Amino acid sequence: SPRSRLDSTEGYKGLAKRGPLSNSNSDMRSRFGATLGRSALWPLRLSLPAVRSPLRALRRPLSTTALDAYSNTVVSTVETVGPATVAIQVAAPGATVAPPGAPPGEGAPGGSQGSGVIITPDGYLLSNAHVVGDASEMSVTLTDGRVLRGTTVGRDVATDLALVRLQTPGSVPFATLGDSEALRVGQLVVAIGNPLGFASTVSAGVVSAKGRSLRAKDGRLIEDIVQTDVALNPGNSGGPLVDSASRVVGINTAIIQGAQNLSFSVPSATAQWVVSELLAHGHVRRSFLGLGCQLFPVSRLFQRAHLFDPPTAVQAVNVVPAGPAARAGVRQGDVLLAIDGNPLRSVDEIHRLLPTPGKRIRLRLVRPSDARNPNGEGRISTVELTTEARPHGT
Repeated sequence: SPRSRLDSTEGYKGLAKRGPLSNSNSDMRSRFGATLGRSALWPLRLSLPAVRSPLRALRRPLSTTALDAYSNTVVSTVETVGPATVAIQVAAPGATVAPPGAPPGEGAPGGSQGSGVIITPDGYLLSNAHVVGDASEMSVTLTDGRVLRGTTVGRDVATDLALVRLQTPGSVPFATLGDSEALRVGQLVVAIGNPLGFASTVSAGVVSAKGRSLRAKDGRLIEDIVQTDVALNPGNSGGPLVDSASRVVGINTAIIQGAQNLSFSVPSATAQWVVSELLAHGHVRRSFLGLGCQLFPVSRLFQRAHLFDPPTAVQAVNVVPAGPAARAGVRQGDVLLAIDGNPLRSVDEIHRLLPTPGKRIRLRLVRPSDARNPNGEGRISTVELTTEARPHGT
């Protein structure tokens, strides 16, 4: 270092002037040695890395960029869809709905409470069929405090959806239905509703799984259910499940009692179809074959003989006279193998594969020699029929 070179020069000059035996020379040699010692250690001190205390590292402020992005997404979603989320109160037969301002959870005995989401500016809203029930009218409270009367347009128990029309002279806030088929597992979603009567409650989570199935009250399977880990409670039913773009991708419908972070929503794709059917017909039209069926396990011989891979097959045990299947020639005891080339693994597969009424389908079946032994020998045939709408109310 410059300081070390200066000390060394002064030391040599002193030795030349004073001689090697002077006391001053001895002092100078001591000083010179001390200086060299400091000079030798100086580069070592510079090369040592800076060591931070672990406690000091913990005290450093954390970056809030990710947290702010997450918060901004949820806040933006709530600000967009929150005003379109409503509280629904249905009175029991012969009772009146609790007045506005009643304590949370207080309603008419035997009535029901839930949530809904407005999907059009003229006041059409979606909710659950189990929230609306058989009521033709209900009380609907908006987030701005307005209490409006709602009338039931139609409901579909098979998908647990209901369409309600608000009686309002002007426009109301509304949300947009999104594309549930574009959802990805792990994607952020937000649920808005009125759990246990606490209005405008927000919870966030992720899509846990897609394509789940739930059994509806009428025994049918609701297909393509969206599973999330969003916290839902009684009263959230009928509220919207929203993606990060503030689009409604599901209608919250069910939880598993006693479980944590297991919530289920009817996808918006199903909701759009149900809404179109309810607006056009007042009910959802579904095709039927006019058959009563049961499952039975198939043998390996049956699978090889009929090129049928599933372990179970569907057998017709009852044929409705003059029904679509009966007119096509289906008989009691026939084994149904496929609809339009799609194997039938269960009775639920029939409901899923049947197209809308008025469409032609091809039904592949086996007619056993002995109806009491469906795994026995039989003759394969294919029949064609035109689907018909199930009579409303059946």
